[in-house]
Amino acid sequence: MRKVSLIVVLVLISAKLHAQCEIKNRVLADGTMTYYFEPADFYSTKSKSLKINIVTDKEHFFIALQPSPFPAKKEGVKIKDDLVIHLADKKVYKLTHYDTQYRHNDSVMQVLYLIDQKDIDAFSKFEAIVAEINMEGTEFVRSYDFKLHKDAIVKQLACFLKKDDK
Repeated sequence: MRKVSLIVVLVLISAKLHAQCEIKNRVLADGTMTYYFEPADFYSTKSKSLKINIVTDKEHFFIALQPSPFPAKKEGVKIKDDLVIHLADKKVYKLTHYDTQYRHNDSVMQVLYLIDQKDIDAFSKFEAIVAEINMEGTEFVRSYDFKLHKDAIVKQLACFLKKDDK
């Protein structure tokens, strides 16, 4: 009976580790293939939340943010400012705004920020602590102190970088 329990535990652990690297893909309208993870909750209160994930075209890495509430499309497309993110290495990183998208029949807003190639190493080692986003049309700057899944960026980048090594 103990051997069966041990085997079941090992299978569950293996499945969980494999699920952490469950990379999805989609083809964009311009024909570009992108790879991504399901967004992880980084912050959540009764009034606002923030989901985050890594998106890549195998050449560049992006942080995709899904804030809620988000401005209407007319206002949201005005979001052009860069993302300021604080990592656990106590340094502040500025990510360039790349694109603002409304998806799933405009029920989800996603803002993509380009991770500078020189910062990939830091983002793959240090947890995210705080993000500051200029949310045009809602507030001047929204600041999120990450409470949940602070290591999501680290884990997702590790999956992508591990896949790229092969």
